[in-house]
Amino acid sequence: MQPANLLYIISDQHNRDALGCYGHPVVQTPNLDRLSERGTRFANAYTNCAICVPVRASLATGRYVHQIRAWDNAHPYDGSVESWHHRLREQGHTIDSIGKLHFSGPDNDHGFSNEVEPLHVVEGVGDLLGCIREEAPFRKKRGGILNAGPGDSTYLQYDKRNADSGIAWLDAHKDADKPWACFLSFVCPHPPYIAPQEMFDLYAGGDLPWPKQWKESDWPAHGAMDYFRRFFDFGPPQFTEAEIQNMMAAYFGACTYVDAQIGRVLDHLEDLGLAESTRVVYTSDHGEHFGSRGIYGKFTMYDDACAVPMIAAGPGIPAGKVTSTPVSLIDTFQTAVECVGATYSEADADLSGESMFAIASEPDRDRTIFSEYHAVGSEHAFYMVRDRDYKYVHYVNDQPQLFDCSADPDEVNDLSQDASHAATVERYEVKLREIVEPEREDANAKTDQKAKLDSFGGIDAALARGAFDNSPVPGEEPAFRKAK
Repeated sequence: MQPANLLYIISDQHNRDALGCYGHPVVQTPNLDRLSERGTRFANAYTNCAICVPVRASLATGRYVHQIRAWDNAHPYDGSVESWHHRLREQGHTIDSIGKLHFSGPDNDHGFSNEVEPLHVVEGVGDLLGCIREEAPFRKKRGGILNAGPGDSTYLQYDKRNADSGIAWLDAHKDADKPWACFLSFVCPHPPYIAPQEMFDLYAGGDLPWPKQWKESDWPAHGAMDYFRRFFDFGPPQFTEAEIQNMMAAYFGACTYVDAQIGRVLDHLEDLGLAESTRVVYTSDHGEHFGSRGIYGKFTMYDDACAVPMIAAGPGIPAGKVTSTPVSLIDTFQTAVECVGATYSEADADLSGESMFAIASEPDRDRTIFSEYHAVGSEHAFYMVRDRDYKYVHYVNDQPQLFDCSADPDEVNDLSQDASHAATVERYEVKLREIVEPEREDANAKTDQKAKLDSFGGIDAALARGAFDNSPVPGEEPAFRKAK
């Protein structure tokens, strides 16, 4: 593959199925659909942790959360483990970021040549309360669903500025004599569940396709899922049908909004004549349940939260192709290095990923994808391995889950307790333990989380600091509230 520029576009909390090109019957994403038509769409792409800060550290370093000990939203990437940004910059490539990073803050070198209006963790610290894993204070998220609707938000405003900055950045670098990389990061459709009126109106009216297992009678009975619902106050009782539909209209409207901002940048890329010398990636850091299984937000290993959209287009990438080869966000490291024609260092020899561009050009094949979770709303760690046949989820101190990916794409039939699948459960647990020692890393996370709390004065100090719903955009003050 010949060296080319890389425009890596990432959103926040975009459910994989909430795009037209992924088959959603209602959601309008014409610009991403067009990108998919001229490139390759990955049908089985996954996050390596379904919450913002840890997976963004994994995406940067090409390493799993437990390998870099980036456990939760109070353990942000600080540049101490080299990233693909470092690798490109040290070889003379311009590598800039625009928008949300959720890294440690301006006092640390994250590897970029320049960070344009970055959104980092609050006060360089992040969500300390997420480090409390035993008898943690519950979060009241119910109001976020009840207050969903049309309007304006600092996130919508920020993403317009991010698109403006992306357009200006392309203008400034259109004549570069060496392949560049730009990491363009939007924050929508992450909550608050607010969309511009005209985009909310596209979906308002109460006739949207219902999410999977949305009815309380159909909620999967699993200890970890029950705990998430109690922890975040999602129910029971469940929200009314009108409340769920209203929230979905706002979320889908935000998906259409971020698609429009991305479209502005992609149109300008074409207008400048850069489309033939630039490879474009679109993805998200994790998904969104929007009411499926009685859960709102991310967190879980269901595809609602753990699967991500992944689209790649540009020179050398097959057009109009859909590949079933599993990929994950840690594949970004090799994708970026090989795209611009950079080389690896000795420190990269043990990385687990592969170039997604190379995968797109190959016949479909099997791979095993790994994800993990040690963060807010969980009492103990849980882990996932997924290939083209099965998804296996391992919960420390709870029963596992096993889903047949072909026969049960909606993940409503847990096979883990079926005696006829006992050998499959055992086989996938072996696969998991080849990657991670679940109990050991659960203990490591809790040790590090306690140390983080102690370094800020202990649990009482974290409780006094309080909680905040969403990280503020640059220049906005965090809205702390008393922890309960």
